[in-house]
Amino acid sequence: MDNVVVKVENVSKKFCSDLKKSLWYGVQDILGEMAGQNGARSDLRPQEFWSLKDVSFQLEAGKSLAILGPNGAGKSTFLKVLNGLIKLDEGRVDIQGRIGALIELGAGFNPILTGRENIYVYASILGISTREVDKRLDEIIEFAEISKFIDSPVQSYSSGMKSRLGFAVASHLNPDILLVDEVLAVGDVGFRMKCFRHLLDIMKQGTSLIIVSHNVNLLSRVTNRALVLNRGRLVFDGELSIAIGRYQLVVEKQKETARLVESGIARIDSVRLFDHHGEQKQEFLTGDTIHAEIVLITEKPVYGARIIASIDSPAAGILGTFSTPCQNFEFDIIPPKIIIRLSLPDIPLLVGGYSITLSLYGPKFTDFYDRIIGAANFQISGPPTNAFGFGFNDMLRFTHKWKQL
Repeated sequence: MDNVVVKVENVSKKFCSDLKKSLWYGVQDILGEMAGQNGARSDLRPQEFWSLKDVSFQLEAGKSLAILGPNGAGKSTFLKVLNGLIKLDEGRVDIQGRIGALIELGAGFNPILTGRENIYVYASILGISTREVDKRLDEIIEFAEISKFIDSPVQSYSSGMKSRLGFAVASHLNPDILLVDEVLAVGDVGFRMKCFRHLLDIMKQGTSLIIVSHNVNLLSRVTNRALVLNRGRLVFDGELSIAIGRYQLVVEKQKETARLVESGIARIDSVRLFDHHGEQKQEFLTGDTIHAEIVLITEKPVYGARIIASIDSPAAGILGTFSTPCQNFEFDIIPPKIIIRLSLPDIPLLVGGYSITLSLYGPKFTDFYDRIIGAANFQISGPPTNAFGFGFNDMLRFTHKWKQL
């Protein structure tokens, strides 16, 4: 495409977890390049690991995308690669235009200089003339909401003031591509909404946006596309709503399945999820019916057993808990095994990744047999949420009606 402004092809970057080895490997690579070898080694040496591996994508002018992934997935490394701060080990990055980057909000400011002076320093790094900054200075200061302190040293600013100034400077100097890391955490709700509006405005003018944030429910304000990284590899590139589910499912799967067994009398053997057609799956839509088939095994009969279940979210924790006694459902566990079906009709969960935790009890409160945290993982992949207030958003769909009186 002629309007592609960011083209990433098979990008890989490795690091070493040991400082001394890292310095030695760096010397080896430099000497190798001086000797005519073609770049760094493609294999991993002792204590090296891939922070990014074979990542490819394209972004057109005026478009946006989010980068999602758990901690350590390579998101910040990716932004630094795009900004030219880190040398690649493999692959190629082709950037068309000027980059404005907020890799760490407020980073790069000289604490001794005033806010006004830092604006000019930042602009000079981007190759922007003093005359051009003069034209935009009042607009930047007004947007950052720090006019009373603009001539005070930045070291006297609060973290929120530094963040607001950093966003205002980077986004008002007409970058062709804006890289943003966790900007959605900037300031109060009112300032965040102003940031969203400004991002949409500059995108209409042709600026491309690449944004990293863990606050996935707000990303739909600025993009409908996302990449999901997991352990340095690109595992999904597509619609934001599906990407959110994939990302949160990755987070849930990375948690160690915790098991607490108090007694060997009976235990939970396995849990499988099915849709209303009887097809085993992990991906559902809001409003679907989810069936969980729970296999319980025992060596001797257990009469009057009970199950307690909860739905968990990596973003909000436990969303709800329910049990077999809630509906007066009584069952016995007869050797060698039985299967219990839990049905969740018209599931109200919105786009995201979720898990089910199960606890198995006997007839008495003290009869605790087994518990599996994260016994089954699933994702809700649609329909898309809407963070502008024109549809459902966040985690739960509430049945509701409106009427004018």
